[in-house]
Amino acid sequence: MKVKIDTKEKFTVLTPEVPNIYDNMADELAAACQQFLQAPIKNLILKLSNVQDIDGNIAQKIIDLQQSFYDKSASFLVCEMNKNIEAVFEQNDLIEMLNFTPTECEAWDIVQMEEIERELLDSNDFSFDTDDMS
Repeated sequence: MKVKIDTKEKFTVLTPEVPNIYDNMADELAAACQQFLQAPIKNLILKLSNVQDIDGNIAQKIIDLQQSFYDKSASFLVCEMNKNIEAVFEQNDLIEMLNFTPTECEAWDIVQMEEIERELLDSNDFSFDTDDMS
């Protein structure tokens, strides 16, 4: 599968350059995305602006990929998907599980907010003194 890769400071944008993603391309899509979990910049935005249609199994694969990224404390978002693709997620009862935005810019914002959230949750800058709670 031909893809365009655009690396930013906090994330990478992966744009498939194919009109359709079929079931037989699921492993290629997974490999293209999962390689970033080993990279210094783990956050990934899957930009579907060039894709016109996907199969139902691809929708499930995208949900599985999203979960694998979040399990490794990395962000995974989908952006710029058309109504046909959105309908596939809806038909497979997956739309509520998908982290997606209408535009790439909005996806950037979410990745950056999630990064800040992870930094705050991982920091030891705060502590609770139980003596002060009396």
